Amino acid sequence: MPVTVTRTTITTTSSSSGLGFPTTVGSARALAQPLGLLRLLQLISTCVAFSLVASVGAWTGAMGNWSMFTWCFCFAVTLIILIVELGGLQARFPLSWRNFPITYACYAALFCLSASIIYPTTYVQFLSHGRSRDHAIAATTFSCIACLAYATEVAWTRARPGEITGYMATVPGLLKVLETFVACVIFAFISNPYLYQHQPALEWCVAVYSICFILAAVAILLNLGDCTNMLPIPFPSFLSGLALLSVLFYATALVIWPLYQFNEKYGGQPRRSMDISCSNRHTYYVCAWDRRLAVTILTAINLLAYVADLVYSARLVFVRV
Repeated sequence: MPVTVTRTTITTTSSSSGLGFPTTVGSARALAQPLGLLRLLQLISTCVAFSLVASVGAWTGAMGNWSMFTWCFCFAVTLIILIVELGGLQARFPLSWRNFPITYACYAALFCLSASIIYPTTYVQFLSHGRSRDHAIAATTFSCIACLAYATEVAWTRARPGEITGYMATVPGLLKVLETFVACVIFAFISNPYLYQHQPALEWCVAVYSICFILAAVAILLNLGDCTNMLPIPFPSFLSGLALLSVLFYATALVIWPLYQFNEKYGGQPRRSMDISCSNRHTYYVCAWDRRLAVTILTAINLLAYVADLVYSARLVFVRV
């Protein structure tokens, strides 16, 4: 559903790149436009990143696999977007084209950011000096370039105040991407059930993360599929209710999770030194106490994101075109 962000004007039927330059649809000249050149940079940087790593086999373990997946996935989807635009196939694409590119660009920026942090800190620093280390460092550099390129696309194509645009180009839409991404990282840290199964209160926190993630993902999928009219309630009401519910749920999780994880009265461990699993340093392993701390920080980040989502959602005006 198109939305209007108060105080400016642009139509969803425009083929503008978001920079004031018209995009040539179905022509190689589209690559000469600023957005086309930016996507070429994304394509090249992700391709170089995974090629450098693959050429020397410089990835091991879950963190290395995640980084390699990130670069390969971003390269493949960016290539698809370029093919669709060069062939003028936007109308035949199964997802809403006014929502899909910016949604993907936001996810790709977050994916590449995570790879640019995780790969050097959990793998590169442990490599001995040589060809593999040099390739890994170069791959990290190109990953950072890709992250900046995707973030630039989001900045260029996001909705300006007063524009009529797809929901995913608005601040609440982009916050939905952040919320689901952070939730996925939380799921990765709590993948071991022993972190929460001993306390019903902690199981409630896991339920909060799951429920809010599913609702935010549904909102994104409804917009990508142009299916917002399928809801039994008006879509703006759904979004407002979702944001309010998520704020309340995450507020409880932000209190309960650290209370039961770090307070000795409730069986927690207030100091890292008390966790035996943190005594041995392992290249690819994150100990239990660090996982608990990471989940606490990410819970706070997502709570702030949902609060901002609730505030910005009130400024949107939904229109039918």
